[in-house]
Amino acid sequence: MMEAGKRIEIIELTVKSSENIFTFNPVLLIDEESVLLIDAGMPFQSEEILQAFEKEGIPFSKLKTIIFTHQDLDHIGGAPSILNKGDGSIQVLAHALDKPYIEGDKTLIKADLSKISDEKKRSLPKQMISLYENLPKVKIDKTVEDREKLDFFGGMEVIHTPGHTPGHISLYLEKTKTLIAGDAMVILDGILRGPIDENTPNMKEAIGSLEKMLDYDIEQVICYHGGLFRGSPHETIKNLLEQNK
Repeated sequence: MMEAGKRIEIIELTVKSSENIFTFNPVLLIDEESVLLIDAGMPFQSEEILQAFEKEGIPFSKLKTIIFTHQDLDHIGGAPSILNKGDGSIQVLAHALDKPYIEGDKTLIKADLSKISDEKKRSLPKQMISLYENLPKVKIDKTVEDREKLDFFGGMEVIHTPGHTPGHISLYLEKTKTLIAGDAMVILDGILRGPIDENTPNMKEAIGSLEKMLDYDIEQVICYHGGLFRGSPHETIKNLLEQNK
């Protein structure tokens, strides 16, 4: 049951390549006093996120917190420009294991050109190479840990779901029984699936992380790639675990 004055808005961002269209879904958690943004798109998508505030009739000044589910470029890239629009009071949260990558002390795991083959580099668009050579850096104001309760949106719990990255987190919204999965799961063709193998360095750990989600009463799942899934999330997660035994 959604409390009065509270709502969840899923932003849809798209990136077109020569062969595919990629969809990203940052989330706005809106209440009467403040707004929380979960993930922030690519560096060139910050303006679209700001436009989402206008579209929803939300003053940008209400944005008080950004939470990163993990370090990947398509999740943190838009944050520097968004933070520059603020007055310096927006707090940024992430898991401690991804903090050094997000802050620039270490190179983002999947954007390290020194670890990408020459063949793969040749296949990357010039714009992507340029992004990898000039990775965004974002200061993390507070780190979060597994099972930590956050006083946002009527109650939120952090679930450490490593595998896709070491510090990947998912977020459980208690009042609405909503799981914000990040990249721990994706929705493809309307079907809730596990993490994408080619983008997940430790697939065994990522599948193990799904088991933790069974501890929560989940009625809907929001995936960063695919948006909203309703139905029987628990049954789907159990099936994913069974398939990957």
